[in-house]
Amino acid sequence: MASGFFALLDDIAAIMDDVATMSKVATKKTAGILGDDLAVNAEKATGFVSSREIPVLWAITKGSFLNKLIILPLAFLLSAFAPTVIVYILIAGGLFLAYEGVEKIKEYFFPHSDEEHNRRKKLIKMSRTEALEHEKKKVKSAVFVDFILSVEIVIIALSTVLEAELKVQIITVSVVALLATVGVYGIVALIVRMDDFGLALMERGSQNAKTIGNFLVQALPKVIKTLSVVGTIALILVSGGIFTHNVPYIHDLFHNWIGLLADALTGLVVGLVVFLIVSGVKKLMSLVRGT
Repeated sequence: MASGFFALLDDIAAIMDDVATMSKVATKKTAGILGDDLAVNAEKATGFVSSREIPVLWAITKGSFLNKLIILPLAFLLSAFAPTVIVYILIAGGLFLAYEGVEKIKEYFFPHSDEEHNRRKKLIKMSRTEALEHEKKKVKSAVFVDFILSVEIVIIALSTVLEAELKVQIITVSVVALLATVGVYGIVALIVRMDDFGLALMERGSQNAKTIGNFLVQALPKVIKTLSVVGTIALILVSGGIFTHNVPYIHDLFHNWIGLLADALTGLVVGLVVFLIVSGVKKLMSLVRGT
């Protein structure tokens, strides 16, 4: 009886050791998407009055948890009954990430300054009801983007443990998904409160406190912009890596290249092709509607 109990403990210890090892690998592979997730949600949770930032972030966090509850069981079912489908989902997600990365690069070089100015003017003139409606739309947008990124996080994490037992897959991928939500939104919460903490310091009499407070207030938009740039680079690299590792032709084409260079070039080319196709379809649809 005792020997059976200790054998069970030994099995549990072995499983957790496998989970810990594989979780490290999976977390490293999903780090790029987590960077973009962080940048996106830091932007989505700002632009509100101070009292609404945390409620908005909490609403997005709850949506993210719900996304994981939907995605995880479906991913495990695919792993058990149709593992080859995972690669196709991974590639489809790679197309989306590459497109999003190129679109962000395009917005960086050709920003819609007039649209942004008009949007800010509308926000200032909004009534409370309109502001709450705008808030709901922004939360829905963030949760939708989180869903797409969550699919990629889960599938990439799952792709690293496909050879393991199903129970190890379930625990490992669930741990990575949980860390993704808690880690990303925890950091975002700290970022969006940075300016409030800075203002609190500036209200104190100490000159040092005022200096630090002013630095934090001035740093917030720069931190978000930096995260956005880092997230865009990560999108291109992650999407490129998906294609170089899962499409044999592309893998053979760049097998002598430095990994990051191959991933970057692949992500940019794929993203540009998808961007041109999507833009062409949008223009065609607008012409059809116009007629």
